[in-house]
Amino acid sequence: MILLVNIVLLIITGLCLGSFVNALVWRLRQKELVSEGKGDKKLVKQLSKANSRSMCPNCHHTLGVTDLIPVVSWLMLGGRCRYCSKPISWQYPLVELATAGLFVFSYIYWPILITGTGVVVFGLWLIVLTSLVALSVYDIKYMILPNSIIAFSLIVAVFMQVFWQASSVNVAHQALMIVIAALLGSGLFYAIFQLSGGNWIGGGDVKLAVLLGVLVADPAKMLLVIFLASLGGTLFAVPLLASGKSRKKLLIPFGPFLIFATYITVLFGTEIISWYQRTFLVV
Repeated sequence: MILLVNIVLLIITGLCLGSFVNALVWRLRQKELVSEGKGDKKLVKQLSKANSRSMCPNCHHTLGVTDLIPVVSWLMLGGRCRYCSKPISWQYPLVELATAGLFVFSYIYWPILITGTGVVVFGLWLIVLTSLVALSVYDIKYMILPNSIIAFSLIVAVFMQVFWQASSVNVAHQALMIVIAALLGSGLFYAIFQLSGGNWIGGGDVKLAVLLGVLVADPAKMLLVIFLASLGGTLFAVPLLASGKSRKKLLIPFGPFLIFATYITVLFGTEIISWYQRTFLVV
């Protein structure tokens, strides 16, 4: 019964935070456009107010309570704005459902007991996970990983590891492993970024790798993240190249692959590495 109640609460929380992610991505983009001299300064000024409310991304009409129910409002309105009748992207319900699903999956397969400080660790993970979803959506849409979201996520991730590693036998050793994991990913990506002149990997991925290294907290797991992300990116790119639709220049955001690989590694990294060692490293 408690398990079911927790899952229902996580679904509701995930749907609401998924809705928040959609709003955050749109608002950050409007601010970015203004900084580039392309956006609506009046709109951004309105969005910057503490009491600013959600609005339609097309007509900018302030949305009512019945327009803001995750997934349900989108379905009831037929995927269109109540006020201007313009289509509202499938992105909105998909991100809400995906966030809820990731929350529930995390709860079911969380690698440590969610009791005592484990509750705090899991709560901080959900906050970071929400930020990671926002980063993924932003990178997919605009090929950019906002520094503000990465910095916020990194701070939360550090606190998460403080609580997670508090009971470790050798805290100093574990802290060193976290630093090495962060430097391993970011250092490798920085080298690739410099060698390719930014053509193979973006500067945002270098910064993101620091965050992901802190989250997985282990050099071996960071290598697993890089491997899984590279594998996923390759499997995604090869069909596009084979179809001939993107022969001139294929631009694929790598951030979402890194983020999903980190999600898998946080939940199952220990088991995957153990399986690999048993299968391939047996003398």
